[in-house]
Amino acid sequence: MNLIFILLLIFIWLNVDFYLGRKKHRASLKNEESPLLYGNFDIFPHGKELFADYFQELKRAKKHIHVLFYILKDDAVSHEFVTLLKEKAQEGVEVRLLLDRLGSYKVKHKTIKDLREAGVLFAFSNRIKFPFFFYSSQVRNHRKISIIDGTIGYLGGFNIGKEYIDMDPKLSPWRDYHLKITGESVLFLQKQFFHDWLEYAGENLSDTSSYYPIQPMKGSIKHKFFPTEGCFLEDSYIKIIQEAKSSITIGTPYFIPSQKILHCLVDAVHRGVNVNLIAPYTADHILVQEASYPYLRKLLKAGVEVFQFKNGFYHAKTMIIDDQLCDIGTANFDKRSLFINKEINCYIYDPEFTKRLKKIIQKDIQDSEPLTLQTLNKLNPIRSIKEGIGGLLSSFL
Repeated sequence: MNLIFILLLIFIWLNVDFYLGRKKHRASLKNEESPLLYGNFDIFPHGKELFADYFQELKRAKKHIHVLFYILKDDAVSHEFVTLLKEKAQEGVEVRLLLDRLGSYKVKHKTIKDLREAGVLFAFSNRIKFPFFFYSSQVRNHRKISIIDGTIGYLGGFNIGKEYIDMDPKLSPWRDYHLKITGESVLFLQKQFFHDWLEYAGENLSDTSSYYPIQPMKGSIKHKFFPTEGCFLEDSYIKIIQEAKSSITIGTPYFIPSQKILHCLVDAVHRGVNVNLIAPYTADHILVQEASYPYLRKLLKAGVEVFQFKNGFYHAKTMIIDDQLCDIGTANFDKRSLFINKEINCYIYDPEFTKRLKKIIQKDIQDSEPLTLQTLNKLNPIRSIKEGIGGLLSSFL
């Protein structure tokens, strides 16, 4: 009885901690989306090509490098990245590196010490804070942005580690979407990095004009950035889903939506919108796939086509609406990204770029297998148990 009582108290404490912590956090937030901006974009669906380009641009940096990743591993690829940052700092380039504490838990104290001794300014984001220990432990900075000399930006789903360049046998090839950005909007990414840097490193750089150079060109692709902190993303998704007239395509590694978004997708099908969803066949985290099955059943019953990507692991985060708007960013289509994590997405209002993305997605659909209700409803007691556990933990997966 004593054990049951203690477990009950812990359960109550966790719920109260999370509820009050989230309430306090949300009260301090406001919508920080950018105005409509213009820029030029390249898109990288393969890690090897992305990091060849990214590392080359880092080597060319002359003034400052600002990097935020959710995950930095302790492997050969990560060591190459760290070595490159140290070399640039020793050359006199200002280098700032911000990592999520939980996502980058494999980074060793010696690595941090070596970075700082080389002149790299380093900080972890999302420290556990009093009094809401549980809530603060769940908030993760899931953004992945880099800004080089204030003129080149990167944003998307890739992190730093061997799996992202197809060196993990279980998850290779890794499929993801990452943007390389030039033009006026790079300065907004710079501002967003400084927002996080101030919070975690305590250094205020947002008004330092030298970090906001005049851009060589404005750019031609209309878009806006949408940074979120567990707030506003659900409403934004609902708005663009409700505005869809003919088609919606969603790509996500984890599909655990809110009930409001789920209902919006079903309503879209009922009003004649063609809805497609791409998700992985192979899972990279425990229970996330099983937690998605109840939602997928409802979509399949409504008439949504669900495709499971089988050519490696699918980690892209995207949405296309009516071939006119596409979304590429860091947010997954799950409750953690919607209601807890710090994310940043890019909404692109350009039919020609959307066509480019659509060609990539069509290739991903060709590398996928349709999921059917018959498959999901096939008797599988172990899967059913996992679904139940996944459902209970769905907000934190």
